[in-house]
Amino acid sequence: MSEEKKPLNFIEHIIEEDLKSGMNTKNLRFRFPPEPNGYLHIGHTKAIGISFGLGLRYNAPVNLRFDDTNPAKEEQEYVDAIKEDIAWLGYQWDRECYSSDYFQQLYDWTVQLIKEDKAYVDSQSADTIALQKGTTIEPGTNSPYRDRSVEENLDLFMRMKDGEFNEGEHVVRAKIDMADPNMLMRDPLMYRILKKTHHRTGNDWCIYPMYDWTHGESDYIENISHSLCSLEFKPHRKLYDWFLDQIYTDSIRPKQREFARLNLSYTIMSKRKLLKLVEEGIVSGWNDPRMPTISALRRRGYTPRSIRKFVETVGVAKRENVIDVSLLEFCVREDLNKKASRVMAVLDPVKLVITNYPKGEEEWLEAENNPEDRDAGSRKVPFSGELYIEREDFKEEAGKKFFRLTLGKEVRLKNAYIIKGKNVIKDTEGNITEIHCTYDPKSKSGSGTEESKRNVKGTLHWISVEHALSAEIRIYDRLFIDKAPDGHKDKDFMQFINPDSLKVITGYVEPCLVEANHLDQFQFQRLGYFNVDTDSTSQALVFNKTVGLRDTWAKVKPENTQKQNTQKQPQKEQNKVPPIEEIKKYGKKYTNLPDAKREALKKRIQEAALSVEIDELIPLYNTAIKKVGTRIVTVIALDIILTNKGLQPDELAIDFINKAVDDKNELLQLEAKKIASKYSI
Repeated sequence: MSEEKKPLNFIEHIIEEDLKSGMNTKNLRFRFPPEPNGYLHIGHTKAIGISFGLGLRYNAPVNLRFDDTNPAKEEQEYVDAIKEDIAWLGYQWDRECYSSDYFQQLYDWTVQLIKEDKAYVDSQSADTIALQKGTTIEPGTNSPYRDRSVEENLDLFMRMKDGEFNEGEHVVRAKIDMADPNMLMRDPLMYRILKKTHHRTGNDWCIYPMYDWTHGESDYIENISHSLCSLEFKPHRKLYDWFLDQIYTDSIRPKQREFARLNLSYTIMSKRKLLKLVEEGIVSGWNDPRMPTISALRRRGYTPRSIRKFVETVGVAKRENVIDVSLLEFCVREDLNKKASRVMAVLDPVKLVITNYPKGEEEWLEAENNPEDRDAGSRKVPFSGELYIEREDFKEEAGKKFFRLTLGKEVRLKNAYIIKGKNVIKDTEGNITEIHCTYDPKSKSGSGTEESKRNVKGTLHWISVEHALSAEIRIYDRLFIDKAPDGHKDKDFMQFINPDSLKVITGYVEPCLVEANHLDQFQFQRLGYFNVDTDSTSQALVFNKTVGLRDTWAKVKPENTQKQNTQKQPQKEQNKVPPIEEIKKYGKKYTNLPDAKREALKKRIQEAALSVEIDELIPLYNTAIKKVGTRIVTVIALDIILTNKGLQPDELAIDFINKAVDDKNELLQLEAKKIASKYSI
């Protein structure tokens, strides 16, 4: 799909209209303006992706500007971390800017506004000023200091700058309208006294400009064409423009536009609350792999590509919504599946003894590194007569649906031989300490013998006992057990901390992993994706679990959540099949019905799709070709979801639709062509 055919989001439409109205493409300039009072988190990736993505689309420069106007909360540590995170995501900024660079200019402009009787010094307390603001239905009241003379205001402002007054004694306010329906226009603060050391300007200043006064003027100084921010700043737009009106001459005038911020289920996005987790020792730091910060995601094993794909998939919207964290996990799974080397690890070991394997012998077997990557090559894995396997991969007595090792039945050892369970050895408490089996020496994988081609249903991963490397394995899970941990007015978000968010165990890994570097990523076969933690050394290996091979939270909810739902929902509601599962079920029989019944089923699919989120549908895009019915119902549901939620198809959806259009099945082609035509794909 060419870039030209990709549907435009509403911000791109705004820019295209500006260009059609005469704006020169050379005058486009964007910015990402973080406040250095904490680490960037996953919510910031949307703003980063939008601004830097526009820069790439229009070949326009993007500034990285630190809005550093509050020395009480800002630190150089945060500046350095933010720069590292953005660079790691793969973005390059044009100019590195700081609002503190403009302190003198902002001061001079404030003097100008005071001289024009558009600003004044107020000597009331913060609480009194807040009370005088009024309400949404009642106008505010003027400060008794609003009519101070220009001369007195200038004198006080200069003495504020010179450090003559204590914090809270005076502030500077813009003189606008205390009856304005927009409460932000009711004489907003422009300056306050803060006798704190600034991370860049030191003690040069003891008065600092407020965000609303600083932000738009910084955009103006930097010739930013489009100032893009999240929806909570929409009420600020009127004030943003008023401040620009006071100083604007003939340069590029920034245009503020707002988009819906990224909200993620089971996640806290507030820097203040994230800082609380750090300060109270709930997590080990800002880069604890359970945190939603970019540095934490990097340490946990997430890739820049997966995060950027996640942001692209979420898209740009005008209305707030909550994205299920499973979509983010889906994106990293998809990326790691393509690039992560496959290795074997055993996390809950039990010894397996092959009784007929020659004692003292070993051999090195060929193992493919990644079946998804032809260029990944292979490696040698040591094999011997004593191995570790996962404890759950063996049962003394097993039913017909257990396809792993049991007594009297055969399974294959990955890349090795077929074995048959014979007997077990137990300790005094009845726990199995060893499993004894025999192997077929002619069944070696890849040998081409008839024995090696024998069909067995189970395949186990393993580690040679003699060659096994002990490793600390950190099993991470979601930090909160509630979908909206900070969404309860009567409950503290700390009540929803997941007590099982981190489990530390000792396991065994292949010897080749001793050479792995920090943050290297692997798929522990049949277990999930893991990476090398920054604490790891060649003498003490440490691995983090990035994500499992499949979404376990989709089927299993935490116990206390189940109890809450049981209390609130009637029995019929508890047993109701989720709409997405209904759609999957319909796919199994869709192609086998006569036309009339198929049309009736299509209506049921469309009705079910009204209650489905787009991220629930995404996993179905990769449905196997032979399951054409599922792909047809996915196209039908996709059309309804896009229409119902006012969305445009993203890259994943477009790719899925194009493949469906080219499919041999006429029913699938028909549905796919409808949606392709509708969205000009």
